[in-house]
Amino acid sequence: TQIEQQEMARIIREFLDALPVTERRVFLRRYWYMDPIGSIAKNFGFSESKTASMLHRTRTKLRAKLESEEYL
Repeated sequence: TQIEQQEMARIIREFLDALPVTERRVFLRRYWYMDPIGSIAKNFGFSESKTASMLHRTRTKLRAKLESEEYL
């Protein structure tokens, strides 16, 4: 429903606002703009493995946030 979508958007917005700037930008490049990991890594000067690890850790944090909000 629309209310559920608004609630999910609020939770994700709060989550993103709490992230360090670089972590937030990497996450958005991957999951909002759908950039490939190789491209993100190159743009930020990271290795692909560091970028993939960062994304994995961020997804884990997001899952924990959603669980704490009893959304999952």
